[in-house]
Amino acid sequence: MQLSLFSATLFSGLALLGLGLAFGFSARFAATIKGFPRSKVAAYVTMGLAGAWTLYRVSQLGEADYGDYKQYILIGFLILGVGAFKYAPDFLSVRGACILFLLVADLLLGAAFGLYETPLRLFLVTPVYLGIALSLYLAYAPYRVRDFLSWLFVAGGRLKLFGLVVALYGGLLSGVAFAY
Repeated sequence: MQLSLFSATLFSGLALLGLGLAFGFSARFAATIKGFPRSKVAAYVTMGLAGAWTLYRVSQLGEADYGDYKQYILIGFLILGVGAFKYAPDFLSVRGACILFLLVADLLLGAAFGLYETPLRLFLVTPVYLGIALSLYLAYAPYRVRDFLSWLFVAGGRLKLFGLVVALYGGLLSGVAFAY
């Protein structure tokens, strides 16, 4: 699936805007997020989606991309996904979210570096690259999400400020989408 630069930027902006507003102004969402790192339901959802998407991507490999071995790769990823629930169940929702972000980042960067070049695309790719680095780190040390959320929820002002900053950047990104 190939996104256009406009749709990738607008989608990202609206997602950040919604996420920021939910963080800043929804007590129910904030309580749900606080329990996210150790949630078994979130682990099944995020790892299930990440596993299905990964298996789909592997099934689409061409001959130049180890396509001759895709059956073995599919079996290997399936064993890894199922084994994660048995042998590494702690913070599995965080790891699943990291995998999902990496898969979404591939779509966003594919759209940003397509045929249409503009310096404004840096508003999209800079946070995506930062998110990739953060996802790789959090997949290695997922307990840091719990630590960050504990710090964020200590004072009510931090949560609202974080939500406001994310929402403002989402609004900026949504506006940038219309400037291409």
